[in-house]
Amino acid sequence: MYEASGKIKLISDTQTFPSGFSKREFVVTTADGKYPQDLKFEVVKDKCSVLDGYQEGSDVKVSFDIRGNEYNGKYYVNLSCWKLEGGAGGGSRSDEHSQEAPEGEPSAEDLRKQDDFDDDAIPF
Repeated sequence: MYEASGKIKLISDTQTFPSGFSKREFVVTTADGKYPQDLKFEVVKDKCSVLDGYQEGSDVKVSFDIRGNEYNGKYYVNLSCWKLEGGAGGGSRSDEHSQEAPEGEPSAEDLRKQDDFDDDAIPF
């Protein structure tokens, strides 16, 4: 599990493929020392709608996993977002998309375990 904080620079439209797989990419600019970095993240399947409550310029904190694969002798790395939160600046997120659990129920963080992610189920 990794985390990065910054401002959303770009939010792309959802891409849907003939297999039924869908993904959405977004770019976050981090203030990493002297030189800011633009990091491209992706959300897949039902998580594509998570970005609907955000707009470019929103402060966010991204929780993500690093995924790598080989295709035709070339290697690819994806930063796969599994949680997106408004940053310390408040962000521009509507309440209807909030992922905070009601009182007494476990949060998404509590439910997520490292061993419950099946890498072999990823279609790419």
